[in-house]
Amino acid sequence: MQARFDINGFQLGIMTFNKFYCGFQKDLAMPVLISPEKTQQFTHFPKLEETPRGNNATKMVQLSSVSKTYGNGCHTLVDVSLEVKKGDFLFITGASGAGKSTLLKLLYGEELPAQGEVIVDKCNVAKLRGDRLSLFRRRIGVVFQDYKLIPQRTVGENVALVLLAQGYTRKEIQRRLEPTLKLVGLHNKANCFPEQLSGGEQQRASIARAIVATPPLILADEPTGNLDPDNSWQVLQIFKKLNSFGATVIVTTHDEQLVRRCNHPLVQIRNGRLYKK
Repeated sequence: MQARFDINGFQLGIMTFNKFYCGFQKDLAMPVLISPEKTQQFTHFPKLEETPRGNNATKMVQLSSVSKTYGNGCHTLVDVSLEVKKGDFLFITGASGAGKSTLLKLLYGEELPAQGEVIVDKCNVAKLRGDRLSLFRRRIGVVFQDYKLIPQRTVGENVALVLLAQGYTRKEIQRRLEPTLKLVGLHNKANCFPEQLSGGEQQRASIARAIVATPPLILADEPTGNLDPDNSWQVLQIFKKLNSFGATVIVTTHDEQLVRRCNHPLVQIRNGRLYKK
């Protein structure tokens, strides 16, 4: 089944996209395109500031003595250091409220550290602002526990909106859309609306949206938290396949039984500190 979408009607869709998401997802859709003709052009952004090469060349993520404290004095992360190489698959576990989501937000610039340094794909995240931060975030695919699909748009449109908003042509959108939906097992659901999908299918649609622009880094925040064991395993298999293609994958979860089945490296956040297991 081929995904159908009306590119003219996407102008309202992109406005909804910007309104529906904040922070990271908003940057995926900026700037808002005014006319279909402008989708034929790619938006120019200034070059990102990068850290020196050398020993850091193979590192996708590097946190050095990072601490995060909120306004109420709560110390969410304390002196956290972490290295993730390109092509790695890492699980981050911990109890609810341990700081797993905060750590991921530090990686895509939604939060800033109180101290320490966060380097992602050779970029010092805390130094990025405006267009530089927007461009940086387009190199990261984020999967959320609550899916964040636009109810008024089909699965195909939800996924394609990311590409359209970034200036991809209609031909390129179609070229990317179909194999992405096949990868997550939703090719026959392209023209369905989110309410017509099961929870597992909605999460797979969320994954498709995160990966359709082929980002080198994928961050998944409790992607199986609302799913039953069978659907959780399907979702994890998709991440494993993406990792086999070369993507760096970081997944937060509190389901340690699922983690043990996957046999990938694991770190745990406990009392604000990071422990290797």
